[in-house]
Amino acid sequence: MIRWRKGEVVRVRREWPGAVELDVTTEEGGVRALAYPALVGRPEPGDVVLLNTTALAMGLGTGGYAMVVAVPDRLPEDPHGPGHLVKARYTPLQATVLGADEQDSPFHEVLREADSLDGMPVVVADLHSALPAILCGLYGAHPPAGGAPGTGAGDPERLTAGGPGSGAAGDAASRAAATGAAGHGGHGGHGGPSVGGGRRVPRVAYVMLDGGALPAWFSMSCARLREAGWLCGVVTVGQAFGGDVETVTTHTGLLAARHVLAADVAIVTQGPGNLGSGTRWGFSGVSAGEAVNAAAVLGGRPVAALRVSEGDLRERHVGVSHHSLTAYGRVALAPAAVAVPELTGDFGRRVAEQARPLGERHELVRVPVDGLYEALRECPVRLSTMGRGLDEDLVYFLASAAAGRHAASLLPGPPAAP
Repeated sequence: MIRWRKGEVVRVRREWPGAVELDVTTEEGGVRALAYPALVGRPEPGDVVLLNTTALAMGLGTGGYAMVVAVPDRLPEDPHGPGHLVKARYTPLQATVLGADEQDSPFHEVLREADSLDGMPVVVADLHSALPAILCGLYGAHPPAGGAPGTGAGDPERLTAGGPGSGAAGDAASRAAATGAAGHGGHGGHGGPSVGGGRRVPRVAYVMLDGGALPAWFSMSCARLREAGWLCGVVTVGQAFGGDVETVTTHTGLLAARHVLAADVAIVTQGPGNLGSGTRWGFSGVSAGEAVNAAAVLGGRPVAALRVSEGDLRERHVGVSHHSLTAYGRVALAPAAVAVPELTGDFGRRVAEQARPLGERHELVRVPVDGLYEALRECPVRLSTMGRGLDEDLVYFLASAAAGRHAASLLPGPPAAP
């Protein structure tokens, strides 16, 4: 089940908030390794490290890292501060975090009574790689300039200095106080600076489910999007951890996005590392349908992003993926707006035909894709899904961006110019 190896750190390759990438030498040769300093401390050149090399040996598509389990000769200090939520429970690296919904949290009272998203649009997608594309469609030609809506996203190194999520509640408190948003009622009215057409830049929160990677720090895209101001914060739910805000369930995660992070829009996906089996039900993306249900029961406006591909070699994922058809057609019991991109030619007709059965329960919304390619090209992070970039599987990113475009149309105020 686990391949254990010892190694020695040769050099630090690069780092981003919450994660450090290393070159490590082992008896079998050199490997690329990843460490989360909040869990194991910060490895330095010359340190002996204990590695889990299972994913590396399997050649998994996302990451391909040996994971640093411990720096046995230089253990980190004990964490300080509040926090009683245990995540990655009953694993050797189980960690305690301060949950926004637990009793020691300054937001406990808000979330104890919160029961509505006030009509907030909630975009749901199967894969983590859809996140930046959805944002491109949502912002269109007017993305945040220099971190406008994310000014309170906080420094992830500071947020996690005492352990996973240790500083998130305090940072979120400052953010909510600055916007007057904690416990606010009614939708809209607290976005960022205005853009073309008079609409303010919406505050967008990312709600990360626990079907893929558990640490939010694994996602370099997440870190870069926050630094660019494209996200006002990250909420990690269930067993996932490392976000600005930690919660127990998808439901409280959505409520925290709205009432703690003051989001105008939430985007919900699993973390990097989708799990699939080639069967109808055996894939982690079924959580997309569950997220639709959660958004609807809380009075949000769920928007379903279709997983569409023209470049996938697996027939079950060509056109509209069977993952989307199962998650939205069978798992999602509440109605959602399914964004169907207006693609041209035979392939466009195929996508429309495949999506048609979803109209029995949901509203099928035809979304024009003009201008979305240009918006996607301006994305502050590299777009990639299953190893394919923007031009290798354009329709995947257009479909995700179309969902973002539709979510933007649901916001109050005049629409921004495309």
